[in-house]
Amino acid sequence: MAEPIRVLVTGAAGQIAYSLLYSIANGDVFGKDQPVVLMLLDIPPMLPVLDGVVMELQDCALPLLKEVIPTDQEEVAFKDLDAAILVGSMPRKDGMERKDLLKANVAIFKSQGAALDKYAKKTVKVLVVGNPANTNCLIAAKSAPSIPKENFSCLTRLDHNRACSQVASRCGVPADKVKNVIIWGNHSSTQYPDVHHCVVNVQGSVKPAFDVVKDDDWLKGSFIATVQQRGAAVIKARKLSSAMSAAKAICDHMRNIWMGTAEGEFISMGVYSSGNTYGVPDDLIYSFPVTIKDKTWKIVDALTINDFSRARMDATAAELVEERDAATSFLSA
Repeated sequence: MAEPIRVLVTGAAGQIAYSLLYSIANGDVFGKDQPVVLMLLDIPPMLPVLDGVVMELQDCALPLLKEVIPTDQEEVAFKDLDAAILVGSMPRKDGMERKDLLKANVAIFKSQGAALDKYAKKTVKVLVVGNPANTNCLIAAKSAPSIPKENFSCLTRLDHNRACSQVASRCGVPADKVKNVIIWGNHSSTQYPDVHHCVVNVQGSVKPAFDVVKDDDWLKGSFIATVQQRGAAVIKARKLSSAMSAAKAICDHMRNIWMGTAEGEFISMGVYSSGNTYGVPDDLIYSFPVTIKDKTWKIVDALTINDFSRARMDATAAELVEERDAATSFLSA
């Protein structure tokens, strides 16, 4: 049996974590032969709830779960981490302006980035889930200068999975028969779900999505809008944000980081932009198509980008530049 790895989940008393923690502890993310120590961080008022979560994890009697440590102290939570899943963030409240939300989250992710820098392993893999996820991830990375920026990513896998599911439903195939959709840009309503490089396996025959769907107006119209607005639709229906599907996406994302991506297949994740890749400005966390091998991601390059895609990729990049500039002004304040 391997040495246990230390995995942090923040916002650990929340509903996403409640859907997530069993999968991590059961070996569904890091492997069926990989023991884990779970570090659970939340704010002081949530510690009684967190105690209940710990009891439930203990009562699952999972052989890979070596220890569960609940805490409200960053110096405890971030110590010697192998992986950090930063779920907790300040949610938008009624009457709160966007700049106020950004300012509150800059404070959280500046502090957590500094804690990663001070206490975690330099090899730690950091996934930011709490919204605005791209910009929160950038702030955390900037606040942890001794950890490579390539170790930070944000979650756009939920959007990726949503896009796969929509195409699969339209084609009448299981979701795993749809490959290589792309989420470009921000985890927000400006994101661009792109199926120009997507393929669908129909009864053993792999074809471009546009050829299988045979409805360009849908693929360029209501499909995009449905994926962009899916989170809001879930909130309207449930009166709560996505939890089960977000937890599944987190598992998919982290499993790919640990285990790699399948040959010929790419997935979407928010990563650090540099070198003007696909014309995206540098110094953003922007969602790209990536492949992963040996826990290292690589952006899929040389994909053809048409004018339709270019305009949407630029629009979501512009929003991220605006968010970054506002957030960094708070960072230096």
